[in-house]
Amino acid sequence: MTLSRPRAVLFDLDGTLINTAPEFVHIAAELRREASLPVMDTQTIWHSVSDGAIGMVKAALEISTSDPSFEFWRQRFLDHYESGLGALSKPYPGMRELISSLGSHGVAWGIVTNKLARFAVPLMTLMSFTPSAEIVLTPDDVVRPKPDPESLLLACEKLQCSVSDTIFIGDHRRDIDAGIASGCQTIAASYGYLADGESAQDWGADAIAASSLELRTLIEDLLV
Repeated sequence: MTLSRPRAVLFDLDGTLINTAPEFVHIAAELRREASLPVMDTQTIWHSVSDGAIGMVKAALEISTSDPSFEFWRQRFLDHYESGLGALSKPYPGMRELISSLGSHGVAWGIVTNKLARFAVPLMTLMSFTPSAEIVLTPDDVVRPKPDPESLLLACEKLQCSVSDTIFIGDHRRDIDAGIASGCQTIAASYGYLADGESAQDWGADAIAASSLELRTLIEDLLV
């Protein structure tokens, strides 16, 4: 599919619109300190950001979900994250400008994330984009989150926009799988939190943005 001028643009959150990795790296270091473990290479954590709390705890403490202490550490991770939410996160370069461009061209925008609402909604409030997102959809809003297309189909329904007129951008294969299954146009954000050795070239997206500034240019060129 060749990208065409959108009526709506939907973003994944972590690793696509907002760089939240510094917070997760900090929390991982805190967990290792609490567990009396030595400092870990930050790249190991960076590659696990898209895997949520479970993936982060597994990577940070090098334990499996069957470990008797796993649930304790998962809750510690969530407690740390909630108490410092947004402190080390910021939009990727050019994203505020892109959102402003969407607004000035009458293009709706929103978030479709697998991050829980208790974190996603306040984080978006803290980031204070102008114009603000028209929708923020999380796993709390659907039965089947990404890679199922349900959340994208719901987003298009709420925005009253056809899937073919909607672009979805994400930094994980599940994002692109969901986008393709929904019928949306898709852009892979290869600057995000890809697993070590993974290539966005393999996902089948309509386009790939190697940086957030490239993403901004790619979309703004469609608006003229």
